[in-house]
Amino acid sequence: MVNVTYNGSGDIVWGTSTTTGDQLVFNLGDNSFVLSSMSLVFLMSPGVGFFYSGLQRRKNALSAVYVTMAALAVVSIQWFILGFSLTFSDHGSPFLGDLKYAALQRVPISPPTESGRVPLTLYFIYELMFAGVTAAIAIGAIAERGRPGPVLVFIFIWTTLVYDPIACWTWNTIGWSKNWGVLDFAGGIPVHISSGSAALAISVYLGERYGYRTDGPFKANNTTNVVLGAVLMWFGWFGFNGGSALSANLVAIQACINTNIAASAGALTGVLLDYRIQKRWSAVSFCSGAVAGLITITPGSGFVGAPAALLFGVVGGAGCNFAASLKRIGYDDSLDIFATHGIGGLLGSLLTGIFAQASLANLSNSPPIRGGWLDQNWKQVGLQAGASFAAMCYSFIVTYLILRLMGLIPILDLRASKETQILGMDENELGEPVMDNADYPNSQNVQQIVAQAVADAMAKYQRTLPAQQQPLLAGHP
Repeated sequence: MVNVTYNGSGDIVWGTSTTTGDQLVFNLGDNSFVLSSMSLVFLMSPGVGFFYSGLQRRKNALSAVYVTMAALAVVSIQWFILGFSLTFSDHGSPFLGDLKYAALQRVPISPPTESGRVPLTLYFIYELMFAGVTAAIAIGAIAERGRPGPVLVFIFIWTTLVYDPIACWTWNTIGWSKNWGVLDFAGGIPVHISSGSAALAISVYLGERYGYRTDGPFKANNTTNVVLGAVLMWFGWFGFNGGSALSANLVAIQACINTNIAASAGALTGVLLDYRIQKRWSAVSFCSGAVAGLITITPGSGFVGAPAALLFGVVGGAGCNFAASLKRIGYDDSLDIFATHGIGGLLGSLLTGIFAQASLANLSNSPPIRGGWLDQNWKQVGLQAGASFAAMCYSFIVTYLILRLMGLIPILDLRASKETQILGMDENELGEPVMDNADYPNSQNVQQIVAQAVADAMAKYQRTLPAQQQPLLAGHP
């Protein structure tokens, strides 16, 4: 039984300061703020799911939402068993914590740092939502060609071997990046760079979607879901960035202001850039630009002023829009995850090294920072670049190795067969369509229509093969 003591203001007293002798408290207002922020970040996972679902073809739309929510469920168990401890244990190495807090055992009644005003258990559930949405972002790279079953195993392994180490060295007080003085307010490196680089590795491993060169480009099946997903993410990002202050203070307010400005600037930049080429006011471009702006401001949201946030949004919207064309060099990043999250996180981290201001960041009771170039801290951009590229390389290499090793076991291989890609993940892997068959024309003949479509596609594929390979497909229609 835990004995709880309250002070005159109704706050929970958890100890006494080792330096001043003052009472150290859990502020109930800050607890409520972080709990609310946790709920907002939770909404980002279904937001990612709807966003991805709308961008894919209808035959794969349901699997996109399913996989993102399944990712959150798997990460919730992983985070409880060992993830939180590996990331935030106060013992371990500069690269990874130990199992001191495994299964929430031996978690002290104290905040993450002495200056904190929320308990470590609240920090556990808040950071769990970050880990869950990171996995959901990365796994979107399996779109239209990855099996949702083996993904569950992959997410557990990936979170343990990739996300936890990067988050540890970025945010844990014993982490090497943290001790170097690298600035990352809300997850530009552990969330966006790590997930974007992992998505690139997944795209390279899985190869191109069937028909990508001959039938593509594939268009979004439901732009309304794209807008809905973007709205949920934009809404949740206030808890993502603002809540990272871990207190309802001036820094949290500034982080929320910066979040909205950058998202708005990114959205307008994205839609204007595509209008220049297509002469259409694209809702998808608007939403993609907003997400790019949100990603770019994430590492600096609590460190920079509002004018800088406007620049973050414009640079993020333009930079990610340009980076989306990089996949033409030979990989099929079907949802532009690396271009948006990987490049957006990198741009945000570098810009933070330029525009971070100690006068703004030090408005809270958190440990002070030295700022960036605006404060004549000339080495900060180099530190940001070093940590960002280290995370990018680590995430890509380890993710690719995980995929290769899983691929040695057929039941765990993420690659879907050509027949499955033609039929769609929803029907073949989930056994459930995104809409009832009654919504299809001639629903009474839907099975015949699907079978004929598969046969026609396989026949078309067979005609594209050299003559010596065609006997290998003799068993197919």
